[in-house]
Amino acid sequence: MAFLNFSKDIVDCSEFGNGSCHDSPRSASIRGVMYTSMTGVIILTVLGNLAIILSISYFKQLHSPTNFLILSMAVTDFLLGFLIMPYSMIRSVENCWYFGITFCKIHYSFDLMFCLVSIFHLCSIAVDRFYAICYPLHYSCKMTVPVIRQLIAICWSVPAVFAFGVVFSEAYASGIEGYEILVACSSSCPVMFNKMWGTILFSFGFLTPSCVMIGIYAKIFEVSKKHLNVIKNKPESSHDNKPNQLSKSKDRKAAKTLSIVMGGFLFCWFPCFFTILIDPFIGFSTPAVLFDTLTWFGYFNSTCNPLIYGFFYPWFQKALRFILLGKIFHQHFYTANLFPENQ
Repeated sequence: MAFLNFSKDIVDCSEFGNGSCHDSPRSASIRGVMYTSMTGVIILTVLGNLAIILSISYFKQLHSPTNFLILSMAVTDFLLGFLIMPYSMIRSVENCWYFGITFCKIHYSFDLMFCLVSIFHLCSIAVDRFYAICYPLHYSCKMTVPVIRQLIAICWSVPAVFAFGVVFSEAYASGIEGYEILVACSSSCPVMFNKMWGTILFSFGFLTPSCVMIGIYAKIFEVSKKHLNVIKNKPESSHDNKPNQLSKSKDRKAAKTLSIVMGGFLFCWFPCFFTILIDPFIGFSTPAVLFDTLTWFGYFNSTCNPLIYGFFYPWFQKALRFILLGKIFHQHFYTANLFPENQ
């Protein structure tokens, strides 16, 4: 998102527009449907992730290393829905950016940052599950609360430095012919990565972490399968091992659920990242409406995460019920049991 160097004179805006917003080409009914559907997605995103934040923050039983990472990722999705998606909605529906060039920079910096924060959290959660299932005896020593805090700090700080550094330095649009004129004359807050930064973003911001996560979860399920075979071959009279078996079963279920969350993220965001990668190699010919659609497809991942937790985690269903009934306002209710007796 490189912006105009005002030391240069802009002579002709006829090819790009005059920088002002024109009347939307869409009819009022189409815009109404778009606003209604997008507002619904935003509300679901904000409320769903807020429910996760309240549940894990309030209930003492949910204060575990894995859940602290889930909590931090829910904060990311909440902020994306609350701070980023409303402005993106207006731009998508009206085909115009009304909020100025400086705020365009800030908006896209946070947009990119939140996406990278999510994938960093998913990597951290994969590492957490790896130790819990593959090295259970060392888990409590390796994944302590201070370690989780350090991981969360890295998950937020590195993407923030990368996103704001790249956007405000205007490095990612360096060498794109006519881009300064486009930004000065266009009213759409255009975003175009050059070949180098498009490749860097795709490779190191998406592809490499994704491969790491896939490799970790493949190892987790390989070890889980071995554990399951051992359990099946043990005599049924081994009652002393039942608590340990239940714990391993619970860890496997958590790993399976979180791998679905990871798969959802990759599925939703891959088209957008891939488009960023190939766009400079095809002469920036990707239609704006397609890029906009792929961006919202990525946003939708933040809406889906609470639905996945609600479907697979009984503790979240129970916590949500307590929140809706207002029981969290009762004194000492934070110690309530959220787990079924057989888990």
